[in-house]
Amino acid sequence: MEIVKQILSSDLGSSFNDLVLLIFRVLLAVELFRVHGLKKFRVENGQKEKVPNPFGLPDKMNAMIASFADLVVPFLIILGLGTRLVVLPTIGVTAIGYFVVHRKDSPEVRDVPYMYTLSLLLILALGAGKYSLDYYLLNKL
Repeated sequence: MEIVKQILSSDLGSSFNDLVLLIFRVLLAVELFRVHGLKKFRVENGQKEKVPNPFGLPDKMNAMIASFADLVVPFLIILGLGTRLVVLPTIGVTAIGYFVVHRKDSPEVRDVPYMYTLSLLLILALGAGKYSLDYYLLNKL
């Protein structure tokens, strides 16, 4: 029970900080879903998005991990549900994008996965804050 409390709790010190984190979480998650998640459904030039597979995983597994990270995780981040745990797969995907997939690209291209990784690491460190289902569940358990 103590580990659940550690995972769900956040003490940001003030309601203003909690509000800022809520806004940050929502805007980041909406952008992640809008730009990267919806790309999984789009067909451009007659083809669906090809998800990079730098580790040679089975294609379906690779696509499933990327889809989960870009389609499901953003909604859980918005809700603030299991926030510290659910950001982990997306941190993995964005960090791999930065360190592996785009390692030889220009700084302008590498900037996107870098900023997502940093932003998600911030959410991992801070938790979801007071305006989240994590906070609600912690105080109702």
